[in-house]
Amino acid sequence: MSRPGFLLSAWPWRAAAYLLTGAVTGAVTLLVIVAVTAVCGALALLLVGLPLLVMVALSGLPVASAERRRLRLIDDDPASGRHREPAAPGLRAWLTTRLRERATWRELGYALLFAVLLWPVDALAVTVALLLPLSVVATPLLLATVGGGEETKVLKLWTVSTWPTACGVAVLGLLLMALCCYALGVAAGARAELTRVLIASREDELDARVVELTSSRVRLVDAFEAERRRIERDLHDGAQQRLVALSMTLGLARLDAPPGPLADQLARAHEQAAQALTELRELIHDIHPKVLTDYGLQAAVADAADRSAVPVDVDVELPGRLPGPVESAAYFVVCEALANVARHSGATRARVSGGHRDGRLFLQVCDDGRGGADAAVGSGLTGLADRVSVLDGRLALSSPPGGPTLLLVEVPCESVPAGTADHCG
Repeated sequence: MSRPGFLLSAWPWRAAAYLLTGAVTGAVTLLVIVAVTAVCGALALLLVGLPLLVMVALSGLPVASAERRRLRLIDDDPASGRHREPAAPGLRAWLTTRLRERATWRELGYALLFAVLLWPVDALAVTVALLLPLSVVATPLLLATVGGGEETKVLKLWTVSTWPTACGVAVLGLLLMALCCYALGVAAGARAELTRVLIASREDELDARVVELTSSRVRLVDAFEAERRRIERDLHDGAQQRLVALSMTLGLARLDAPPGPLADQLARAHEQAAQALTELRELIHDIHPKVLTDYGLQAAVADAADRSAVPVDVDVELPGRLPGPVESAAYFVVCEALANVARHSGATRARVSGGHRDGRLFLQVCDDGRGGADAAVGSGLTGLADRVSVLDGRLALSSPPGGPTLLLVEVPCESVPAGTADHCG
């Protein structure tokens, strides 16, 4: 509206169309709601009208949908209704989902407000901003037709009996119409903003985008874990088996070769192949340990404790398998924590404990070291904390100077049947 060409653009007409269609739509909505409510009240005595009451409760859905489409007349920013998808197919699941949503009842409230109050305001705004200036502009025409060239009334208030006065009033009407176009734009903008706040709130859209972003992050974690397992499987079944075969071939050639430079070269080659095989096995284990895939988090934590340079007591009791991303994130947090204990803490003993209760996985890693650890300074736990946060979990570290150091991992999850953990997120 602040642009110079506003009066010559299509926006005043779009504002008028928005308010005019609002008046018509609101009147129709009022008639439909009153009719359906009356029919329901009459049939409720026979218990036939009770299902129709559900239709009244859901009447806000089509009204809100129509209002979101009407917003395109005055607002270039599209408004979308965010309703949850039913958990199961069928009419019953759809009705249950809709009746439990706050958005459904908010849209019903808007429909009632629209039918009772808003559409008369729309009609009044159009009447004042368009019809009154037009009637003033049409003063010369009214003087020539209705007034018979002698006299006519302007807005039924002032009498005009001469042509110069009629033309002057028409010019004033044009100026008034220009001012009313701005007023019309303001009224339509305020009306559109109210509609958006009530049924298409930008905050709701932002919340929906946050939910979608969180879901996409979870899907990325699932895809990442699946890719890790694929790489681990390919290395285990491909490159590792080739290195095993190469090492065996070099070992046999070493036995058959006579003492001398050739035997020495074969011995070095055999040792290098064995070293490469050992490094590959460690790499495969770091990518995604097979024990985690086959036996779950409890066995994987016990395996990590056995491989730790510091003695570790394990007290982890789980009811079964957990979702794959949860098991993977928790396992690597425990491994990183035990690696930090061995490298930095000076501890003589560590302990890993935890379990699953109230729909949450709890794990604690503590040691008797010197303390003073900081998760934000080179501990390697920052990236793992991000992975835990994607799963709506949290990672907390307590490490006062002098110890002890305590790492807590908490992730919401449910145990799953055996054989399906890899497919859960």
